Order: sequence, then C-alpha cells, then structure tokens
Amino acid sequence: MNYRYEIKYMIHDVDALALQKQLEAFLKTDQHSKDGSYLITSLYFDTLDSEAYYEKMDGVLYRSKYRIRYYDDNFDFIRLEKKMKHNNMTAKRQTKITKEIADLLIAGKTDEIQSNDSLLQEFISMIRIKHFIPSVVVKYHRVAFTYPISDVRITFDSLIHSGVYDTDLWNITNGGQGILDSHLQVLEVKYNEVLPTSIAGILSTVPLRREAVSKFARCAGRK
Repeated sequence: MNYRYEIKYMIHDVDALALQKQLEAFLKTDQHSKDGSYLITSLYFDTLDSEAYYEKMDGVLYRSKYRIRYYDDNFDFIRLEKKMKHNNMTAKRQTKITKEIADLLIAGKTDEIQSNDSLLQEFISMIRIKHFIPSVVVKYHRVAFTYPISDVRITFDSLIHSGVYDTDLWNITNGGQGILDSHLQVLEVKYNEVLPTSIAGILSTVPLRREAVSKFARCAGRK
C-alpha cells in the first residue's frame, strides 16, 4: 500500500479563487471536471457505536473508513472506497461497483452479492463482523488540479452539506445543512515524496490555515 502526504487547510473563497487562477497556468484540471468543478456525493459507513467517528475525534494514529461515492448524478460510475490514515499520510483502495451492489451493501443484504473483488469481500466481512451500517451522506463541490511530478493533487472543496441522519445516497439535490462558514473552503494538497518547490511557492502567496478537518466527522457530528 502506497501512502501519500495529505495536508489540509481552510481557505477563504476570495483566496481560493486567486490560487486557482495561478494553478490553472501550468496544472491540469481533474478528469471528472465539468465546467471547472463537479459534485461529489459520498455515503460513509460506521459501526453501531460510531467507531470511525470517535477514532477521528480521539486522534487515533492509524484509522480507516469505508464509503460509497459517485460524481455529479452519474450512477453508472460508482466506487466503493477504503481510505486509510496514518498521521499526515493517507492511502486509498477503491473498486467500481454497480448501483445494484451498492443498494445491497446499504441494505446489509451481503448474502446476495457474488463477487471475487478483494475490497468488496473485505467490506462485506466488515459488515458481517463489525456491523457496519450507513452513517451519513456528505455532498460538496470540488475543483481539482493535478501535476505529474510527485503525483501532486490539489483540491478545493466548497458548499459542503449533509442532512441530519441523511443516508439517502441517491438524492441528487444539494440540500442539507452546511458544515462550514459559507465563505470558507477546504483545500487539500496531496503528494508522494516531496512537494515541488514551484507549487509550494504558489501556495505561499495566499493566506492558509492548516487544519485537520474531516468532512465525514463534521457531518457525522451533526447527528
């Protein structure tokens, strides 16, 4: 498993726009982008006693969480993901699944799923052994840039919303309760070994506040 650095910041809308203009000069936009941004909808799973949530809140050094995710309103491209965290390092496993399999996972009907996919089988085991259930839906808009050296990925997440006790993954509206000040965004900088100095220089041109913000934990904490 290849772990990467993941550094998070809070950034004001005005500064985010200025930074994006600079990054557009020599970074590519993400493949999912339509008109510059795209909507991400994720359903996170947790145990009955909210183990994943409390591990985040307690600052457990190594932790993981599972989610089902799709982009915009495209139900033909759905992924099951496992995100692992260790200090400032993260790793992710993912596999494409159908809406039918997603519905079975959400309903806990794992006996009806036939697949040899290793991640899917692992998650099925977690549902059976640790009783993972749908926890919360998180929706937000993302602007993303990529850079080949050190596999840099820079994302701006805004309009982060979640409904209280909302586990309806297929509701494509952007309703629910906002979890941040309306003028703030979450900036994430991900890279392998070293952040290129050219990109570090651009990031230094705007005010940033480093913060280990978790969209999952903030939305789950509203329950």
